Amino acid sequence: MAPIVALLDYGSGNLRSAERALEAAGADVRLTADPVLGRDADGLVVPGVGAFAACVEGLRAVDGESVIRDRVAAGGPVLGICVGHQILFGAGDEHGKHSTGVGVLPGVVDRLRARRLPHMGWNTVEAAAGSTLFAGVEDAWFYFVHSYGVHAGAALQDLPGGRLTYATHEQDRFVAAVEAGPVSSTQFHPEKSGEAGARLLRNWIATLG
Repeated sequence: MAPIVALLDYGSGNLRSAERALEAAGADVRLTADPVLGRDADGLVVPGVGAFAACVEGLRAVDGESVIRDRVAAGGPVLGICVGHQILFGAGDEHGKHSTGVGVLPGVVDRLRARRLPHMGWNTVEAAAGSTLFAGVEDAWFYFVHSYGVHAGAALQDLPGGRLTYATHEQDRFVAAVEAGPVSSTQFHPEKSGEAGARLLRNWIATLG
C-alpha cells in the first residue's frame, strides 16, 4: 500500500506539479489544509513560493505551524520544498522585514551574497556524506529559483544527527538541503529537477514505510 502523503495547501506553492511528482514517486497524495490529516498522514510535504513572511502568514492561517511542530515532536516525517524549506528555520530577513519561522531548524534565511539574483536554473550540490535523500543522485543537477537562503552557521552544524547538503552560486555557499531526524528539506525544486528530483522524492517516500 502506498504511503499517504499530505501536501499542505496553505495558499502557496506549486501544488499541482508537486502533487504529480509525489504520485509518480509512489505516494498516495492528499492535497489538504486539514490539520488532522496533516498530523496523521505518513508524511507531510510543505511547499512554498514567494516571500518568507507571506508564506508564514498563510501557514499560520491554516494552523500549519503547529501541525509541523507537532509532527516533528512526534517523529513524523516532514519534507519542505523551496520556501517551504526556508520557513522551517527560526527566522527570515527578507526585503528589510524580519519574520519568525516555524523554528524546527536553527538558522536565519537572508539574502544570497551574489551579484546575479535570483539564483535561477540548474546547479550541482555537495551532498552530505551518508545522505538518504541523495542516495544515487549525489552528483546530479537540481533546479533552483531563489534569492534568499540559509548560510552555514554554528547552530546548523550542531543539529543532532543532521546532514547538510550545500550548493554554491557565484562564490556564495548556502544550504541546499537538510536531513535532521524527521525533518528533510530542499532549497531546490525536486518536482522540477527531472529524474534526479524524482529519485530524491522516491528516496524520501521510501522512509515512510
